[in-house]
Amino acid sequence: MLKYTTQNLRLQAIQFLQQSPEERLQILRKLGIARYEFLTKMQLNKANISCIIRFLENPTQLKFPNLIEADLSNLMLDEVNFIRGNLSKANLQNSRLQNADLLFANFTNADLRKADLQGATLNETIWLNAIVDECRFGEGIGLTNSQRKDLQLRGALFKYLEEDNYNSEPQRTQRIKKILSAQE
Repeated sequence: MLKYTTQNLRLQAIQFLQQSPEERLQILRKLGIARYEFLTKMQLNKANISCIIRFLENPTQLKFPNLIEADLSNLMLDEVNFIRGNLSKANLQNSRLQNADLLFANFTNADLRKADLQGATLNETIWLNAIVDECRFGEGIGLTNSQRKDLQLRGALFKYLEEDNYNSEPQRTQRIKKILSAQE
């Protein structure tokens, strides 16, 4: 019986992903999970079939998006709500998540190369081993200074902030001169 249920869920997931975005949204409304509208944009592939199965298994118990290993590459996901979302190992290459709510999201081992997160809220996010080459963060709203510096070292792009050069040689010299002149 369990095998049939798993096969049935897989078939339902495939059928869901074969539908038009409008038809998918109607299905999500019937299931009471239309707030996960981003599911209408996903491509039909193995990674997303597994992802959709997780959403279909128990739609009444969904609280936070479980997008482990999902393929969200090349999607326009502006203003999406991925609060507490698990995006571990997700593919977000070339995706746009401008002004997205990403509070407490987990990006462990996710691929965000050339993604655009400008204006996204990033408080309490996890970036362990995330690939962020050329990922645009804008000001990096909600990131700690250490997260920002770590992501920059891994190739992330941020809007210039004054503190980015706080420890540069000219800045240190200027601060020392200011301190010395104040002591005179």
